[in-house]
Amino acid sequence: MEMYENEHDQVDAIKRFFAENGKALIVGVILGVGALIGWRYWNSHQADSARGSSLTYENTVSAIRADQPQTLAAAEKFAADNKNTYGALAALEVAQQYVDKNELDKAAAQLSQGLSAAKDENLKAVINLRLARIQVQQKKTDEALKTLDTIKGESFTAIVADLRGEALLSKGDKEGARKAWQAGVDSNASPALSEMMQMKINNLSV
Repeated sequence: MEMYENEHDQVDAIKRFFAENGKALIVGVILGVGALIGWRYWNSHQADSARGSSLTYENTVSAIRADQPQTLAAAEKFAADNKNTYGALAALEVAQQYVDKNELDKAAAQLSQGLSAAKDENLKAVINLRLARIQVQQKKTDEALKTLDTIKGESFTAIVADLRGEALLSKGDKEGARKAWQAGVDSNASPALSEMMQMKINNLSV
């Protein structure tokens, strides 16, 4: 440690330190303050952006459900432009509109787009369930089974089993369908879903 004999020596040492390191300190302070300001601006920007997306999403969905003219195209654009949760949710809404119109190819395309925007695993699971359901309707059973394989999580076990049974039955695989539905019955299915799958199993024997 450097020793100082008096206050004058201390002042000289401080002067030397700032002479040698002053620029680096100033730059460091500027960078530190700049980073803090930048971080606060980024957080504020993100919050404002999220609020804006949320409001636009709510208005778009309300317009769709009210069947207002031109809203479907606007909703499609919103879903395409927002690669986030709101975009994924909008894609789900648009897909449902196309399902109602029996335009299944367009519905599937919307769901695939929503899937690419979704980050939350539960939201991804919901989108994949709807996509698999459409694929079963389109008789694309192998694609539906692959889609169902991507869905993880105990809370989805029963509904995945039910849809898997439908896909396998559509392929003519009655035994596979029976096993799928039985697995669903044996899982944590709701009483209503469990009863429905049991009825499907019973119908296979008829």
